[in-house]
Amino acid sequence: MPIAQVIEASWMLFLLYWLWGWRRVKDASRSEPILPRLLKYWLPLAVAVLLISPREWLHGTWLGSRMYPESVAIALLGALLTLLGVVFACWARHVLGRNWSSVVQVKQGHELIQSGPYRWVRHPIYTGMLLAFVGTGTAIGEWRSAIAVLIVATSFWFKLRLEERWMRESFGATYVQYMQRTKALIPGLL
Repeated sequence: MPIAQVIEASWMLFLLYWLWGWRRVKDASRSEPILPRLLKYWLPLAVAVLLISPREWLHGTWLGSRMYPESVAIALLGALLTLLGVVFACWARHVLGRNWSSVVQVKQGHELIQSGPYRWVRHPIYTGMLLAFVGTGTAIGEWRSAIAVLIVATSFWFKLRLEERWMRESFGATYVQYMQRTKALIPGLL
């Protein structure tokens, strides 16, 4: 089964769509300084990507040991979750349009988007990316992938807390009402 190729193609789709989307974003009116950004988000994401990358460098360590027996069905489920996560994140990125940024920013003329996947969760790009990491980790089935998911989830949690503070400052009561009716990452739960 071409499970690894489906996972790699999913992540390549994500990367290409992200690069394509950078060409038409609004200018920032407020942005987080670079050093906290590097330490809280980019460095942890780089470590997580290294952990789930298809390498044998952790073979023979506890991080490279399996969490459960290998199974084509579980690997296929992981590939499907990866693809669904990438598609969901790309859909959210498309709906966000020119308001998108890879870093915590408030854009000039920033709009509060509450349609598409934003009607279910306030941070659907993170939801999609987390689902894709969970899917890839499920397919890998090694402890390194569980650590990668934990790192990504923690990094996104810190990032969304700052985003939420800035959105409350920018949109006031409208954002507070949005927060009350829409969960951050998992519809109805979190």
